[in-house]
Amino acid sequence: MIFNSSLFLLYFLPAFLIIYFVLDRKFKNWFILFASLFFYAWGAPLFVLILAGSVVIDFFLVRGVYVKEGSAKKLLFWLSVILNIGLLLYFKYMNFFVDQLDTVIGRFGAKPPPWTAIALPLGISFITFQKLSYTFDMSRRTYAPFQKIQDYALYIFMFPQMLSGPIVRAGQIAGQITDRSAEENLDSRLIGFYRFIIGLAKKVLIADALAGAVNPIFRMSSLELSSGLAWIGAIGYTFQIYFDFSGYTDMAIGLARMMGFRLPENFNNPYVSKSITEFWRRWHMTLSSWFRDYIFLPLAFKTSRAMPKERYIGLRADKVIYLIATSVTFLLCGFWHGAAWTFIFWGAYQGFFLILDRLFLLKVFKRIGKIPSLVITFFTIMIGWILFRSASLDYFYFFIRRMFSFRSMPNHLWITPKFWTMLVIAVLCSFPAISKKVENWQVKLYDNPGNRTIVVFTIFAIILFILSEATISSNGFTPFIYFRF
Repeated sequence: MIFNSSLFLLYFLPAFLIIYFVLDRKFKNWFILFASLFFYAWGAPLFVLILAGSVVIDFFLVRGVYVKEGSAKKLLFWLSVILNIGLLLYFKYMNFFVDQLDTVIGRFGAKPPPWTAIALPLGISFITFQKLSYTFDMSRRTYAPFQKIQDYALYIFMFPQMLSGPIVRAGQIAGQITDRSAEENLDSRLIGFYRFIIGLAKKVLIADALAGAVNPIFRMSSLELSSGLAWIGAIGYTFQIYFDFSGYTDMAIGLARMMGFRLPENFNNPYVSKSITEFWRRWHMTLSSWFRDYIFLPLAFKTSRAMPKERYIGLRADKVIYLIATSVTFLLCGFWHGAAWTFIFWGAYQGFFLILDRLFLLKVFKRIGKIPSLVITFFTIMIGWILFRSASLDYFYFFIRRMFSFRSMPNHLWITPKFWTMLVIAVLCSFPAISKKVENWQVKLYDNPGNRTIVVFTIFAIILFILSEATISSNGFTPFIYFRF
């Protein structure tokens, strides 16, 4: 069951909200937990049992991490980390590791042993990162642990955000799990409603329309793909992935807001960025902050303690530390996104430009001004998305060569007016926030708009819902891109 399906929109969600709103407050959390487990089990009943078992074990392990000292604390900490990373490695990466091993065995002329591919549970990457953040925070005693196992289970399994984020830390939501009475009002429900519908429209009306041309383009061979189509595919996918993923996030935040929860924002107009450094402050912000707090900063700290000199290879020690920590962090970030060499190289690509920013690019961008910096950054991001989208490194190399060969070929793909219309709308929606006033207006719209604004956007949301549901009914639904991860 996914958000952009008629089953969810017309049956599950209305039934859930009606029951939730009329329930006594002391039963609401139990109902959310039950509905979340049902939501997840709808498509993966076996996996929900595995993940539920890991949640129960982790709850008691991490409580021990919080209260114990010395070797007992370290043992429980590492048991929790190994449990969570072990599940992620097995389900998400074992097929990749076996494929690489088979390749090595094949080069020696041997026959690889038989292997049954492992299915990937939906949302396991996001669930694992939430559980790990809880373990790390309890080890540091950042805040008190959950006292009830059902509260911890609700934190992990709450259905709006469990499949594709945003990645929520326990400290951001623990107080809301125990008491969110201040947010359970009509304004929050209406704001949540139109936030959800805006996300639905992003996915169904814009991202899926762009996918109608992007997907065939990225399947084309050298005999079919012209330079013009390659550029259309690259630009189209750049906006498709943004509206697809940010659409899911808007829907998750909106659903949670209707229930009285305030989830952290995950996107802030990333394509108005004037450097890759700024891009990662605006794109998938909960993932960026996760890697910063739990990988980059601890690694940078440990690296600094091992580097007593002031300069290395002609660079100041702080820049060398940044280089090392950034390289490792973004290699891991790329590998987190998927078990393929394209994702690993995509992470390295992002880390490379972050390092260049630190060394000299930020100074260059400051000199050339806002618009040139934005254009260069957008182009850099687009090339990265081609690598992210490509099925293999060889296809990425072919696609880039075809883009810049400026080679014309017979056009075998009809680019529909709908694609061009939605691409123009995507562009118009992505760049106005270069003005700080527009960005501030967006924040107010989603946080605390006036009553008149709420009414206007609620009416607008109803129209968008009708258009979106009509599109789903006629074309069917497509999974969100980030469900792969």
